[in-house]
Amino acid sequence: MADQPRRPRTLGDARTEAEAAFKKVTTKVATAPPKQNAVPGVKEQVTLRIDQDVLEFFQEGGPGWQDRINDALRKAAGK
Repeated sequence: MADQPRRPRTLGDARTEAEAAFKKVTTKVATAPPKQNAVPGVKEQVTLRIDQDVLEFFQEGGPGWQDRINDALRKAAGK
């Protein structure tokens, strides 16, 4: 009698089911870091891509153009 090939384990295998149940119970869920409250008056440096004509509009007013952009964004955000 020839050796019969081993039967591969299936999803219904008791060991596979036990391992899956153990993994489900012992796996730690990654939690999102706590959201930090914004401190008034503190600015954060970011990179922002805006159209050239919009940039030129704010820069035409001279120094303080970044503050004017910030004010316009705050107004658009409803704050």
